[in-house]
Amino acid sequence: MYDYIVVGAGFCGSVIARKIAEELGKKVLVLEKRKHIAGNMYDEFDEYGILVQRYGPHTFVTNQKELAEFVKKYGEWRDYDVTARVEIDGNLMPIPFNFRSIELFYGKEKSAVLIDKLKKAFPGQARIPVYMLTDNTDPAIQEYGKLLFEKDYIPYTSKQWGIPPEKIDRSVIARVQIALSYDEKYMQQTYQMMPEDGFTKIFHNILNHKNINVQTGTDALDMITADGAEHRVLYNGHEIPVIYTGPIDELFGLKYGRLPYRSLDIVFQTKDMDYFQSVAFIAYPQANGYTRSCEYKYLTGQKVNGKTTLSIEYPLQYDPNALKGNIPYYPVINDENRKKYQQYKNLADKFQNLYVCGRLGDYKYYNMDAAIERALEVFNQIKA
Repeated sequence: MYDYIVVGAGFCGSVIARKIAEELGKKVLVLEKRKHIAGNMYDEFDEYGILVQRYGPHTFVTNQKELAEFVKKYGEWRDYDVTARVEIDGNLMPIPFNFRSIELFYGKEKSAVLIDKLKKAFPGQARIPVYMLTDNTDPAIQEYGKLLFEKDYIPYTSKQWGIPPEKIDRSVIARVQIALSYDEKYMQQTYQMMPEDGFTKIFHNILNHKNINVQTGTDALDMITADGAEHRVLYNGHEIPVIYTGPIDELFGLKYGRLPYRSLDIVFQTKDMDYFQSVAFIAYPQANGYTRSCEYKYLTGQKVNGKTTLSIEYPLQYDPNALKGNIPYYPVINDENRKKYQQYKNLADKFQNLYVCGRLGDYKYYNMDAAIERALEVFNQIKA
């Protein structure tokens, strides 16, 4: 018999399972609906020996030393700085937008004037949110801000979230940062890393403990029931503490309706060349249907001659019954959905032996470091 049931083998579930097994010395059963561990971080070698991430590209970034040290316990990591471009009007431009972007947009003479104005308007600032451009009183700076919205942020967001451009609230994207220099560093976090042997190996090491048993290809909801009358969760009829990282609405039988998500159709392509792109990531705000491509050899550092594999992302509305778009990726956060989620959370809070967390449980998008931090928070609640 097990002491704890953990539903889901992504970061939240795997980290909590390890902490319970290691620090509390308790037996843990991890139930994973997919046929593999690692959640959306799952990676595997394709037929050409290239390590690809089947649910889209991930890199580990954080400002917290303790979280970087935590993941380093479970495998070898190497430093990795993300580089990215965005295709606008047929030109590849740096992300974040910087002084080189201005030169590509405006040409040498006009860009020199605008760059000088930006330096004077924002002295000593390395990066600013884009809304500070559109809010500036200088017409030239305002024009640049509006250009970025019209060429990139508005069309990209429209595709990503399935919202008509005219209905996008600019406040949603107004805090995106631009660089007031030629800096092309995509992310600013102190620790930026990739696992030497891939993410799946990291998860294997996290879950590799004598007190942990993992069952993949298992739908936990076939064995777990939420007894509303007694406010307790049962596993095969037995009351046992359950850590649940799956969709909170499905745990309660969609009692208040389904929580919506955006999904992705990820198409993989292999090219007969060493490299196809100049950088790992390219965003396509103006393309028809797709938003981003990733070339994985840049992420893995592999030397595979004559072959390279890319993924192209097509955003879709989540539909669990569809052939495509049947994986919930991004919670659609708005007032209506927050209220619906809160109903589920209020219900979950009544169950004394239930701990709900993770992207699907909390109905919140987590970067990897935030998911680990959330897992450690929940473990402290369990331990208490």
